Amino acid sequence: MRRAARARIDLNALRHNLSVARAAAPGSRVMAVIKADAYGHGMREAARALAGLSDAFAVSCVQEAAVLREAGITQPLVVLQGFKDDAELVEVVRLDAQTVLHEPGQLACLESSHLETPPAVWLKLDTGMHRLGFAPVEAAALVQRLRTGDLVAGHPGLMTHLACADEPARPESETQLRAFDEAVAGLPGEQSIANSAAVLRMPAAHRDWVRPGIMLYGASPLIGVSAESMGLRPVMTVGAPVVAVKPLRPGDAVGYGGTYVCERPRTLAIVAIGYGDGYPRHAPSGTPVLVRGHRCPLMGRVSMDMLGVDVTDVPDVRVGDMATLWGEGLPVDEIAEVAGTISYELLCSVGGRLQAEYVES
Repeated sequence: MRRAARARIDLNALRHNLSVARAAAPGSRVMAVIKADAYGHGMREAARALAGLSDAFAVSCVQEAAVLREAGITQPLVVLQGFKDDAELVEVVRLDAQTVLHEPGQLACLESSHLETPPAVWLKLDTGMHRLGFAPVEAAALVQRLRTGDLVAGHPGLMTHLACADEPARPESETQLRAFDEAVAGLPGEQSIANSAAVLRMPAAHRDWVRPGIMLYGASPLIGVSAESMGLRPVMTVGAPVVAVKPLRPGDAVGYGGTYVCERPRTLAIVAIGYGDGYPRHAPSGTPVLVRGHRCPLMGRVSMDMLGVDVTDVPDVRVGDMATLWGEGLPVDEIAEVAGTISYELLCSVGGRLQAEYVES
């Protein structure tokens, strides 16, 4: 069931943001990260919008790759978590996708397979994230093992992931780059390191392929740096209608638990969106909402289907007016910071009951 709340997706803004990534890393090819339903923006629609602009797409799992192939996407696909068993390995080959290898079980599965067509693979090294990947010291032996018996197509790609690139002043990224370079010295194969933050601030990490993700959707990958200052445009604007307007008196409490109590007469607007739609329940009173172009503070707790906004200083607010929760005119990064989370979570959380409206601005 869809509600009146909607997510407006600006596909031209998405294309623009990819052009920012290209301009920042002009010597690299672009692997646009569209996993997790393109961070809540719609994976099929994002892939179609970027099909002529991105050199490849990165997805999380084999199932996402299948969705894109069924949608007619012919770009190279890289499955970042790789395959989990023999059946998924066969599916990777059927889909003509590239798979990441990051743990010994995958390697054993590949060696015991009897595939007519070997897959193209990326070898992931754990240089400091301590999440997925082989130890860097194993790199040379692993590449040799993969090339023996023609288990893979061509030379394995070599990749790693940066843990602290969103804070360029921290030393960990340089440490990871050194560990990677020492591990792959003299090895053939294309390289990929840079996420969005490194695309914008770490030229040494650009290599053959960059992997922009959050920046494509118009949010900042860098702590304390606005998306706008980096030339990024918001892709998703979340809006919902005002469904009630009412006066409040001093002493009136708003919402569950009565956590917001009016100190003087106020005008309350109820907006038809809540945590059931992906708006963060933990957003505190004072979180900004745009109503008629004015920044208005949230009042009280966010409910499942609605939230309250103080529109005392906005003239002529009426039922049916659309409020903006984030997006054009109200950066998602700002809402995330006030709510104690990150833009990634907010963007990925909307959906389900929200209507998606795709536009070409």
